[in-house]
Amino acid sequence: MSGRRAEKRVAVVKGDGVGPEVIESALLVLEASSIDLDQVPVDLGFGRWERTGKAMTEEDVDLIKGCDCVLFGAVTTPPDPDYRSVLLTLRKELDLYANIRPFYKGKIDLVIVRENTEGMYTGIEDVDEARATTLRVITRSGSERIAEKACQITSSRRKLTIVHKSNVLKSDSLFLRTCRDTADLWSIPYQDMLVDAAAYNLVIGPEKFDVIVTTNLFGDILSDVAAGIIGGLGLCPSANLGERYALFEPIHGSAPDIAGKGVANPVGAIRSAAMMLEWFGEVEKARRIEVAVNDTLNAGLKTPDLGGYLTTEEVTGAVVKLLRRS
Repeated sequence: MSGRRAEKRVAVVKGDGVGPEVIESALLVLEASSIDLDQVPVDLGFGRWERTGKAMTEEDVDLIKGCDCVLFGAVTTPPDPDYRSVLLTLRKELDLYANIRPFYKGKIDLVIVRENTEGMYTGIEDVDEARATTLRVITRSGSERIAEKACQITSSRRKLTIVHKSNVLKSDSLFLRTCRDTADLWSIPYQDMLVDAAAYNLVIGPEKFDVIVTTNLFGDILSDVAAGIIGGLGLCPSANLGERYALFEPIHGSAPDIAGKGVANPVGAIRSAAMMLEWFGEVEKARRIEVAVNDTLNAGLKTPDLGGYLTTEEVTGAVVKLLRRS
């Protein structure tokens, strides 16, 4: 996973809820990694919407497009028809078609590659008092490029699993056929599995999976299942990748119920920062962060969501201390 630009200009979106806390942790870890970044703060999200009536403007999008990538905390999306999702908008504006979510613990080492711009999250909806309709869009071109990204990742691993629901959804027949054709072109070993069977097998035998490629909604749900299996959402990073831009974020939400209490788990955000460094080509620095995080967790230094007693700041400090020692 490598970025295209030589400079390291990063839009920093702290967002809402626990977003500012975990992104501050990620920035402290990046500083301890001795990486030279040009940080560009961008204020987006629900808090800004409450203050100004706009969660994000076209000027914000232009500012972000002047950067190489985005380090993203979390944003709250209220159930308000006038509120436009910041994250979905950025994925479309930056054409971040591939959502990469790695999960590892003990014998479990799998990656979910989720199509990020189509499926149920197109935003094409019709709602009235009697009926609500959401258009599920699957295209050959969209399926082909997410399959290619999955094959690229699988080429340095073991096998690919194509997850679908083609026995019920005819749109998934196109997705499945395209993924199979692409895997054949790449000479990648693969199997396919219905999404309900995949959810079941993730729970009873997650170590059997290597790389999973699937559609937008299925990938969203299965990645939460995988997060639960390895210990919780707070541990998990993700990368949203396009041809030119990238956005890195922990997979958890803004968690407003614990915001400001100092107990948010910073690990997902820290690992997202490590994925960003890998995208920039700083593979060794990314590896050092992962080692420091794993050593911290193995020493029992954890936030309450993992059964620990430390604060966000204390866990971050432990990771930073190990990095500086190394």
